[in-house]
Amino acid sequence: MTFRQFAFRNVVRNRRIYAAFFMASVFSVMVFFLYSMLLFHPSIEGSALQEIAVLGMGIAEIILYIFTMFFLFYSMRAFLLARTKEFGILLHLGMEKRQLHRLIFIETLIIGAASIGIGIFLGYMFSKFFFMVVKNIVMLPALPLYLSWEPFALTVGAFLSLFIIISWVAPVFIRTGNLDELIRGEAVGGVGQHGFSKVRGVIGLLLIGLSYCMAAFTSNSIVIGLIFLLPPLATLGTYFFFTDSLPFLLHLFKVRKEFYWRHFRLLAISEGVIRLKENARMFFIVTIVSTVAFMSVGILASLTSFASQYRAMNPLGLVYESFPGNELEEEHINRLGYELRKNEIDYTYVRFPILKQRSSLTSYTVTIIKVSSVNRLSKSLGYQAFELKEGEALFLPPTASTYEQLNSQTVETVLEESGIAVRINGAYPYQLFPAHAIGTNTIILNDADYTKLAELVEPSSVYHAFDIPDWQNTKNIGLKIENTLTESLLTGTRSELRFNFDNPGLNYSIMRTTFTLLLFIGLLLAGVFLLAAGSFIYFRLYTSLESDRKQFDVLKRMGITDKEFKKIVNRQLIPQFFVPWGVALVHSSFAFLSLQVIWDALAEISIVRELTMVLVGFTVLQIIYFYLIRWRYLAHIRIPG
Repeated sequence: MTFRQFAFRNVVRNRRIYAAFFMASVFSVMVFFLYSMLLFHPSIEGSALQEIAVLGMGIAEIILYIFTMFFLFYSMRAFLLARTKEFGILLHLGMEKRQLHRLIFIETLIIGAASIGIGIFLGYMFSKFFFMVVKNIVMLPALPLYLSWEPFALTVGAFLSLFIIISWVAPVFIRTGNLDELIRGEAVGGVGQHGFSKVRGVIGLLLIGLSYCMAAFTSNSIVIGLIFLLPPLATLGTYFFFTDSLPFLLHLFKVRKEFYWRHFRLLAISEGVIRLKENARMFFIVTIVSTVAFMSVGILASLTSFASQYRAMNPLGLVYESFPGNELEEEHINRLGYELRKNEIDYTYVRFPILKQRSSLTSYTVTIIKVSSVNRLSKSLGYQAFELKEGEALFLPPTASTYEQLNSQTVETVLEESGIAVRINGAYPYQLFPAHAIGTNTIILNDADYTKLAELVEPSSVYHAFDIPDWQNTKNIGLKIENTLTESLLTGTRSELRFNFDNPGLNYSIMRTTFTLLLFIGLLLAGVFLLAAGSFIYFRLYTSLESDRKQFDVLKRMGITDKEFKKIVNRQLIPQFFVPWGVALVHSSFAFLSLQVIWDALAEISIVRELTMVLVGFTVLQIIYFYLIRWRYLAHIRIPG
């Protein structure tokens, strides 16, 4: 048997230990390859999607590559510690350290090559389905499967270099100082002392509690600062929580003998304390990785929620605002009407000349529109019409949230420049315009007073509103006007233009495409993160499998039943799976409270439904994963599942 054959058989023989590592590596390669296939797809070259794909997929691939490097380093260290007894026997039989390093190098390359090959194969097999999903997301006419060397070269080059680096660095984790300890399987960094610091334990609880309070009671004025303060605060608190706070809390239970010395709690809690201290760093890593996965998907889901509620915030199909001196006003309005009719898109057009006066009550400038124009637009939108007598007016709320406040007010004032006295009684209940589109201090005036005012005052601007029921089909309307605005922004001549134009259908199309594609990318990344997080727990279970088998064999000889044994196993496995996940879930929930504050300030939308779905979905996946690993764990220690 050659040296390479020996290395290959070592990999096959230790396939149980390498299983989760191999699966996570294959999944990482597959996701990376799928991203690369979209990145180099010939159908998106020169399109707006290419910029989104390059940015989104590029950043995702960088994150995936860095995370995979960290994951591989951690995994290899766990594997090598689990095989200390095997390495001790090989060294005792005469293998040189140089040969042992070469053996590990070859084994790692074998696993890496198999992961790359299978990952690329599965990635290409799922590419067509991946393209079908992306095509529906971005509404492209076609996104066919293609064959090119670029995605293959990028994936192979990236991961082969990564596995080579790991292969060279991995032997550093082997400590071969005491051969007797290696042969007995007592790896450096084993059980050791399981002490804890009460001070650090209390500090950990205080840091986490402080982070939660700051996240729960944040406000618009400080939320941006908390984005930079809370993550390091919560991270440090989480580390102390697992290294010291949890052992401290369990120690308090041990002191209560009436609770501790009962049934199998003695065995479960004592074993739990040891495993918590041994695996504190692993639990910390799993918690942080899971939190990042929850937050990534949650933030992207909230962006998708924003896109789905975009219509409520932008009830009009097209908006054109013209300022004095705009010679293109008539041409632009005629062009928009022509393009809508050409594309057979039904619409209602309402012209709003905007007048401005100073209020004698507050000395603030008041924006004024007339009630007949408002009623015409209201009728198109299916709302109730209002009648105002001479001297009467209504507030026009700048946002939906300000309606209640304005509706409870009754104000009597005089429009100073014209001398017209008005009584403003309540607010208009429907949202006709985008937030702050007409102004922050706007009233709806009756037609008679408005006509008198219009004879004395020139309009400060003219607001052209197009109500379009089929508003998502307007993404190709007014593109020439849109391009003029874009060019003026790029050349710095925006202030010279005397008009504004907004096409919600076009904006929604871009946002929907971008946010949904980013969410899809985030879901795949989150899948890699969660699989890796589960793999960390898997590593720890199977590195201690031999000692667990001996321990449970002793218990079985003492007469413990299978039902009692499973109860002990559950009490040991459930904390390892659900304590890090539970802490990550609570972390994410409080972080989402701060995120809701940001969305309230930006768009006044609720993201509770989307975030609840994200957290419930991850919970179901974690439960499924727990029962899968529990079933395999019981099978490996030869106890019926």
